[in-house]
Amino acid sequence: MRILAALLFAGLIPHQALTQESGMMTVVDFAEPETVRWTIVNDGVMGGRSSSDVELTEENTALFSGVLSLENNGGFASVRGRFPTMDLSDYEGVTLRVRGDGRSYQLRFRMNGSFNGVAYGTEFETKAGEWTEFSIPFTRFQPTRRGYRPRGAGPLDPSQIQQITFLIGDKIEAPFKLEIAWVKAHATSAETDVPGE
Repeated sequence: MRILAALLFAGLIPHQALTQESGMMTVVDFAEPETVRWTIVNDGVMGGRSSSDVELTEENTALFSGVLSLENNGGFASVRGRFPTMDLSDYEGVTLRVRGDGRSYQLRFRMNGSFNGVAYGTEFETKAGEWTEFSIPFTRFQPTRRGYRPRGAGPLDPSQIQQITFLIGDKIEAPFKLEIAWVKAHATSAETDVPGE
């Protein structure tokens, strides 16, 4: 995977001092800015040609956009944030608020700081131009590594979250755009149907 220069902008991945409200805990909220580094990770390791970028908008959201290419065995683009270990063991899952382009994206977590380690992900399908909230239980996050399910990988441990990733890899060669408002952990059963699951 080709790592582009880390992007420094006013975003939020809190350092254990997370906002709690109505049974929810903020994981990422771009309306409450702090300085954080996000890293673009695309398919360059396979000779791919996908490109992506992330920027803070005037509406205090993050815009993840680019062009997905299948050239040279490529086919994915992502943006990744890293933070000290986050304990979400008191919560059942996460709710995210996004505005997409009608394409499918993945939300992933990692339980360590490894670049190529096991990630735990789930897909969500956006509605073009519409703000949508998806509530996803931690049990829906499945282990993956380099596109395969690794043997012996246990379930996601919400007490050991160290990385968060937004990824697109839907095999459609075209521009993409995902606007992200926030991600919050929810304590009660707030699961909704997630298209694409």
